[in-house]
Amino acid sequence: MSSQPTATSARGLVDAPEPDISIYMGPDDLMRQLREDAVAGLTAASKSIPSKWFYDEYGSGLFDQITRLPEYYLTRAESEILGDRAGAIAELTGAETLIELGSGTSEKTRLLLDAARRAGHLRRIVPFDVDEATLTVAAEELGLMYPEVEITGIVGDFERHLDAVALSGRKLVILLGSTIGNLSPHERARLLEDLSNNLNPGDSFLLGVDLVKPVGDIEAAYNDSAGISAEFNLNILRVLNRQLDGDFNLNRFEHVAVFDPESEQMKMWLRSTTRQEVALRAIDLRTTFDESELLHTEISANFRRLGIERELSLAGLKPAYWWTDRQDRFGLSLSTKQ
Repeated sequence: MSSQPTATSARGLVDAPEPDISIYMGPDDLMRQLREDAVAGLTAASKSIPSKWFYDEYGSGLFDQITRLPEYYLTRAESEILGDRAGAIAELTGAETLIELGSGTSEKTRLLLDAARRAGHLRRIVPFDVDEATLTVAAEELGLMYPEVEITGIVGDFERHLDAVALSGRKLVILLGSTIGNLSPHERARLLEDLSNNLNPGDSFLLGVDLVKPVGDIEAAYNDSAGISAEFNLNILRVLNRQLDGDFNLNRFEHVAVFDPESEQMKMWLRSTTRQEVALRAIDLRTTFDESELLHTEISANFRRLGIERELSLAGLKPAYWWTDRQDRFGLSLSTKQ
């Protein structure tokens, strides 16, 4: 893949401004990565597929529905903190450029954007997401809401393309929704170090993390009564079927989400309800699932303040402020590049 992004223009909404969209991970790159992940994950002794493959256009829409469910406290708790602290964050960071990793629809981010605009120093918004369709719509909507601000979208994998955030001017990079909890400790360390290396002294990083709390509250958020979390989990099989000419029968798999107290992680799997053989014809792969065999799809770590602040410090990011919602379910950490 070329080290230089290909610039394209976003179109879609009538009379919407056309933000610049830089493609660091195009369709060919995505397909290559999916093929590699499918081969590695489905031939391993313990089968797995990385959670990033939930998020095609349909999966991103499902996740947006999940954030509005009564059981899914994370979004409400984080929005509560942002509603209370957005003005302070804008003043403390003085950011001219706001970069959101894993931006999705950028809905919660607008609390920060509005505060930065009121503070008078917002010049550029950079949504960063792996799904081009979702990012393009979000960038166009941001252009309508903030017509005086430059919109520069980035399609890429923030585990690989953080050099794209090495922009001029004072920056605030945000990673919300406890997305960082989907990474292993090793992956988190690598991400935070990579981010730190692409920030300048005085730049800031706002991180949202789900906190350790009663197990019942955590598990309910991933096992909603409407079944949308289960549908979201199964979407990873739809992606494999569509992109790799697969024949996964979704009716032969069931959603499993359980909290592991030892690692303090929610873990999600798809469990085969019968012994079956599955083919991915585009990569000439056949694999067998035994009855009750698990396909691992996601981890979602829960954090403690001291632990996450230690991880930030080791990466060269100095924790400066810590806020929680009124029920101490969720935390926001604001750190600065040392």
